[in-house]
Amino acid sequence: MLLLGAGAFAQDAMPKNGVNEALRARLPENIRKAGRMVSVNSGSFPPYEIVTGTELTGATADLMAEIGKLLGVEIGHETVAGLPALLAGVNSGRYQFAFGPVGDYKDREGANDFVDWVKEYVVFAVQKGNPKGITSLDTACGQRIAVMAGGSAERVIKAQSDYCKKQGKSPIEVQSFTDQPSSILAVRSRRSDAFFSSQAPLVYFVQQSQGQLELAAVGQPNGFEDIFQGAVVAKASPLGPLLKDAMEVLMKNGTYAAIMRKWGLENNMLKEPGLNYGGMLPK
Repeated sequence: MLLLGAGAFAQDAMPKNGVNEALRARLPENIRKAGRMVSVNSGSFPPYEIVTGTELTGATADLMAEIGKLLGVEIGHETVAGLPALLAGVNSGRYQFAFGPVGDYKDREGANDFVDWVKEYVVFAVQKGNPKGITSLDTACGQRIAVMAGGSAERVIKAQSDYCKKQGKSPIEVQSFTDQPSSILAVRSRRSDAFFSSQAPLVYFVQQSQGQLELAAVGQPNGFEDIFQGAVVAKASPLGPLLKDAMEVLMKNGTYAAIMRKWGLENNMLKEPGLNYGGMLPK
């Protein structure tokens, strides 16, 4: 679980990846014959996943394209409404995997394996000037907080709301949305006081807001231990170790670093991928 900060890699040109026969031989036979896999996403999660109509762009799309080259298969994508639908689709076998990144937490590892390839942080996106003074979880009491439905941030903010009530403070009005754009729109339109979510996409949304938004509570735990995120496969799927080893190739040859830098994600990089890092963390 080694972390790399900004400047850890030189900005070299993108390596040219071709089929890695040893990795390809480990694909399930039905996938090798079909020459195709399908990854599922739950909508835009920029700058990782940016869904525009039927097109997927972002760091995730770029990395999947390179993994496809290594495995000698095409990787298609489909979008579903929300994280619960994403996990259900993977677990039912409708989709081979979700490249994510999706949060790797111990309670999710009973039904899924995670191939972790980034470290993430959770903060608030608020209106410019932070008019509600949201600087921590404690200052979110009594506020209207947008979250992604079914995600870890939703669980944390609901627990915080209960804590607010125990402290004699006003509870949090938790507003759950199925996707990131809807959540951030609620803040921009002042229907929500803040959006509590992963820092990387919030940085993207703040940059796109033309000065309407800013980040708050940066550099604090905000109710979380270390957060590792990555691809999701069904429990014990052979694709888990295979995707891990494919990511290791991309990390060692500089492809991963080049893509992460392209999308401004150098502070979220890992030195090596991990399988189920979330289960190694304390409760």
